[in-house]
Amino acid sequence: MSEKPTPETSSDRRDFLKTGAAAAAAVGFPAVISAASVDNAINVGLVGAGGRGTGAAAQAMAADDYAHLTAVADVSDAQIEKSLANLKETSGDKVKVEPKQQFLGLDAYERLIDTDVDVVILATPPGFRPPHVRRVIEAGKHLFCEKPVAVDSPGARSVLESSDLADEKDVTIVSGFCWRYSNYIQETFEQMHSGKIGKLIAHYATYYTNPVKPMPPLSERPAGMSDAAWAVANWYNFIEFAGDSIVEQAIHSVDKVAWLKKDVPPVSCVSTGGRQVPANGGNIFDHFACNFLWEDGFRGFVSNRQITGCHNENADYILGADGTCTIGKGPIPRIDGKNRWAFRGDKYNMYQREHDILFQAIRRGEHINDGHRMTTSTLMGLMGRQAAYTGAEVTWDQIMNSEEVVFDPATFALAGDFDPRPMAVPGRTQLL
Repeated sequence: MSEKPTPETSSDRRDFLKTGAAAAAAVGFPAVISAASVDNAINVGLVGAGGRGTGAAAQAMAADDYAHLTAVADVSDAQIEKSLANLKETSGDKVKVEPKQQFLGLDAYERLIDTDVDVVILATPPGFRPPHVRRVIEAGKHLFCEKPVAVDSPGARSVLESSDLADEKDVTIVSGFCWRYSNYIQETFEQMHSGKIGKLIAHYATYYTNPVKPMPPLSERPAGMSDAAWAVANWYNFIEFAGDSIVEQAIHSVDKVAWLKKDVPPVSCVSTGGRQVPANGGNIFDHFACNFLWEDGFRGFVSNRQITGCHNENADYILGADGTCTIGKGPIPRIDGKNRWAFRGDKYNMYQREHDILFQAIRRGEHINDGHRMTTSTLMGLMGRQAAYTGAEVTWDQIMNSEEVVFDPATFALAGDFDPRPMAVPGRTQLL
């Protein structure tokens, strides 16, 4: 990087990045991400150095010729070292993380945000997401935010407030709901939104797969590790950190249903769900079947399962008055019926594309805010989960206004105890 002084305020820094791109265009280079000068490199900070965070950081480095990773935060020093080693293999000298820029602990994200990073990647377990989002936006930094955004309604409402603040501060939020950045799925949804299958009647989405990160037996717990640290190390198995399988993994399917309905929320949901395989101390369900109802009579069905030895499928079946659309069964999406159609063309890498769009927006001075739609989809996942947990019909107003706190990062300590919530029992667990 140049030794020229770095602008001190976030707004000055954003102007600096845009000015560099404009200057490059003036001398004959296109005003796109490759036009950046080394003087206005985009500094990236990674919060959450696991597999998804490391992948997102690599994609960020590939999105801009002068994107530099300058800071990393995690609760595990070993994870930081592993992540940096992998990133140096994929991104070379774009990884510029000095030892003093490696932050450790639950408050590490705050120290990272206070550095000269321009973009923050949030890839920690979702339970920690709401305060992280708030802190990034308050600091005036751009954000790549992995899905989902919360594990309870109070957390989701906090992210909605942060999304409003992002508009006020003119900072960009790009969401990790990656299907929204897939060109072939975008084109498919455009076909349906334009009336290709007629009036939309129903959407059945499946996410049948194996367990993501099975809870290991207690015998594998390292000596001296606290209850809290053991839980965080196996975060996927706890509603407090993951929000459950319908909220963490199958939320992609929920998001596609929300997308089809142009992010207008459903009015109610009835669900079933439970646990078939021993949880080994965890408290999440391993299957859900959610039935969302919209005011116009449209039905959205989302079913997921995380059990080995079963039929696996990640697909969408959309029914309209004049035809059907199928995604995920075969190599390309297709429409059958009155107006036949199939995607033709090359497929983009959607994981890379979302970072390409983020960095293009920064260079061009454009404002993107995925905050409200990513929160709507998260709330739909919470709605489906709570309907299954309680056995009740849950309305949108109920989930929007719920005061139940599933996890409060402010009261959590890695060295402390952790007493997970009891697994929900439909018909007994209450909606709060």
